[in-house]
Amino acid sequence: MDIKLTKHDKRYIESTDDVYSIMQRVLLRDNQIDQEKEHLWMIGMNQAGYILYIELIALGSYKSVDVEPMNVFRVAVMKNASRVILVHNHPSGSLTPSEADKDITDRLIQVGRILNIDLIDHLIITPKSYISFRSTKLMDELEQSLKYVPTYQVVERIRKEEKAKIAKLAEKKEREQKERLVQALARKEVSVEQIAIIMEIGVKEVQKILKKKNS
Repeated sequence: MDIKLTKHDKRYIESTDDVYSIMQRVLLRDNQIDQEKEHLWMIGMNQAGYILYIELIALGSYKSVDVEPMNVFRVAVMKNASRVILVHNHPSGSLTPSEADKDITDRLIQVGRILNIDLIDHLIITPKSYISFRSTKLMDELEQSLKYVPTYQVVERIRKEEKAKIAKLAEKKEREQKERLVQALARKEVSVEQIAIIMEIGVKEVQKILKKKNS
């Protein structure tokens, strides 16, 4: 169900407070009908943060709501949204994310990556307050999760990390060898300028290496 913005609502999302300002009014309006049920909404935006739509994705029970990942992104795909925010309420008034809340967010992050749509935050709201997964660093943690990442992507990620480690070690070894050679030339009383020419590096870098040794 498409949610219409009022003339009082901002059309651009600049902060989580902007999201809550809009969704608090939506929640209070929807609560007149289903006050004791969990609602799940999706806000779709373009890259600049302009709101393209707000959709009520699912209506659940007093303590949970079932979510089908592809339904969450259906409207986002149709309306060319590049960024989305998930919002749901807790009728109990608690702002503590449940394990189910974390799990569905984890899954939706991965589905969004496949569709090239960024799930940038998940808000849990009540009529009086809210919590942001992004602001509490929970979103960062879930973005690193491998639970719903396809196996081939996990393997690819591990390979990239290993290649990066090998490259870093090789770079460190090369740097240490260069420093030892610079120091050896300096002990033979070769001038800084000549060392720079031999090593094909700048005079300042030579001076920095020698200063590091003496410090």
